[in-house]
Amino acid sequence: MARRYDTNDATDRATGLREAASAVRRGELVVLPTDTVYGIGADAFTGEAVADLLAAKGRGRSMPTPVLIGSPNTLHGLVTDFSEQAWELVDAFWPGALTLVARHQPSLQWDLGDTRGTVAVRMPLHPVAIELLTEVGPMAVSSANLTGHPAPENCDAAQEMLGDSVSVYLDGGPTPGIVPSSIVDVTRPVPVLLREGALSPEELRKVVPDLEVAN
Repeated sequence: MARRYDTNDATDRATGLREAASAVRRGELVVLPTDTVYGIGADAFTGEAVADLLAAKGRGRSMPTPVLIGSPNTLHGLVTDFSEQAWELVDAFWPGALTLVARHQPSLQWDLGDTRGTVAVRMPLHPVAIELLTEVGPMAVSSANLTGHPAPENCDAAQEMLGDSVSVYLDGGPTPGIVPSSIVDVTRPVPVLLREGALSPEELRKVVPDLEVAN
């Protein structure tokens, strides 16, 4: 039976974060608010939990799960060949609605799907998400919806779709925005905008003037 906690209530928030952290460590799924939409998350290093996440969404391995982190410092242990321009993007837009596709450390023991040696990573601008990520470490997180359905802006919508496949729901109220994060590929010599979301090419080019936009 899924448990749900109101993170706008101080007591419920403390209990909910504790229960969510325990669930993640047990390899279970949790739903959490972010600065874009609600996400469904699991321990990034537990392959079975990530597989359960993909199954809960009805999503295949061809669409790997992004990873959320609670601090830019966590990047040092996750990515390699991270350019100066990539760090400038982190400094300018994290925490926030910018996802970076980078090469992950080849030594990492994780299975996020068919990643071809890369990882899509982001630090969200949401206190509940950051608190949970700080407690448990990197999490595989995708939008908390069934594939093909709208991404949820509130916990009710997420729970209606995902039900008891999730152990803990953290209800932070409506999310601040429904526009997804912008995705920039920093694996190449010149950063490439793969998906325009909350950040426009013009905003990104203030930091990396030579940014290219994918066709």
